[in-house]
Amino acid sequence: MFLGAYHFDGDPAVLLAAYRRLLAGFPPSTSDLHVSIERGDGITIFDACPSQAVFSAFSTSPEFGAALHAAGLPAPRVEPLGEVRTARLREGLEA
Repeated sequence: MFLGAYHFDGDPAVLLAAYRRLLAGFPPSTSDLHVSIERGDGITIFDACPSQAVFSAFSTSPEFGAALHAAGLPAPRVEPLGEVRTARLREGLEA
């Protein structure tokens, strides 16, 4: 599993509303690991894909770009992070 980050700069409240619209188009079953955090100057989304090749193809695809635009999100700063070796979430915890 390969983890990447999408950094969106701007008003976090506006970006989070647009991000929720984006998420509505992707069923939860399509995400292996997906985490969003709010920063003082924007939001960052951590998203895992099956491989680095899948991450690269998805993050640069015209379909993803169109989905971002339709949701009202600017183009993100995309950061490939690396292979996930361990991931833990306390049972029953969902944000």
